[in-house]
Amino acid sequence: MYAARWTTLLACLLSFSSVASAQQAKPPERYEVRREHDPNGIGKFYMGREIAQVMGHQGAGWLERPERDREEQPAKLMKALKLRPGDVVADIGAGSGYFTFRITGAVGPKGKVYAVEIQKEMLDLIRQRMRANRVTNVEPVLGTITDPKLPAASVDLILMVDVYHEFSHPYEMTEAMVKALKPGGRLVFVEYRLEDPKVPILLVHKMSQRQVLKEMAAHPLRHVETSDILPRQHIIVFEKKTQKKAKP
Repeated sequence: MYAARWTTLLACLLSFSSVASAQQAKPPERYEVRREHDPNGIGKFYMGREIAQVMGHQGAGWLERPERDREEQPAKLMKALKLRPGDVVADIGAGSGYFTFRITGAVGPKGKVYAVEIQKEMLDLIRQRMRANRVTNVEPVLGTITDPKLPAASVDLILMVDVYHEFSHPYEMTEAMVKALKPGGRLVFVEYRLEDPKVPILLVHKMSQRQVLKEMAAHPLRHVETSDILPRQHIIVFEKKTQKKAKP
């Protein structure tokens, strides 16, 4: 009888130990959900930052507003990107194609632009502009919230203009984008400066340089430079690290 009780007790202890070990081995949750949050955010937080609500395709007109040229000076950004003829560029969160079609001229007919969106309606707008302007070096791509659906090691530069802060899965998206970059390829963030209270943009739609660096530290990227030549936005540039070959 005592032997049976001991066997049962031992089995319980082993079971408890296994559960405890499994709990200890479980990685911490990457994201946090909070009930109290900014009304313009989704209540989901990553590394202390609340993720902003996505601007729907109904706001495409705002992307093409005439005053944007004065407010954001896109010509300065295009010059800072240092694009070359033949480059392959991915415009992530391309929207209505505001930057997509600027990039086409910089990379030329031998270059290529992936216009990546999760909203089919935005891609429809881009296709209309492609037909109207007879543009042939743009490829519209319907991505997902975790994957831009780009070929591996195929892209020279990935551009995100005021979009990264809206990614519902920033870690997974960055992981997939890094895979799509060629060795030495660049990942460029253009985000409204959180450090500047005079920038007239909703709080959750701004990002600080410090926060961007913090989030990118989890990936095989090297911070190249941060430029504040634009009136309201940071240009934060990273480079994909090249893997060192093992010595024979």
